[in-house]
Amino acid sequence: MRFMIIIKATPTSEAGAMPDQKLLEAMGKFNEELVASGIMLAGEGLQASSKGARVRFSGDKRTVVDGPFSETKELIAGFWIWQCKSKEEALEWVKRCPNPFNEESEIEVRQVFELEDFGSEITPELRASEERLRAELESRQKKA
Repeated sequence: MRFMIIIKATPTSEAGAMPDQKLLEAMGKFNEELVASGIMLAGEGLQASSKGARVRFSGDKRTVVDGPFSETKELIAGFWIWQCKSKEEALEWVKRCPNPFNEESEIEVRQVFELEDFGSEITPELRASEERLRAELESRQKKA
């Protein structure tokens, strides 16, 4: 099972404050443990929402809204993609994570959909197409 581990933004992260060396070292060590265990597939920190934008959809209409966004509790400051045996295993790893900020913070754990989760809606053609796309992505990542 794959899980997206979502590091929620805080007012400090949204203000653009950078982590100190101690926190960077602790996170680096934690990431090394994740990689060594085979859990971590990807992970990155995100810039403040002031450097981002949202696209709102209404039928065929698209509206771009530039950041910053006011509701900090709804924003993401970073993420990991992990391969775990269960949600419980992912939660155990999150509990070992250093606090991502020097203040109260929150990390959300969400399971990623797999093709099998869509049942009969995934036709053999859709499955083959998805497998080709994943193979192409893996190939590009290896070249990068």
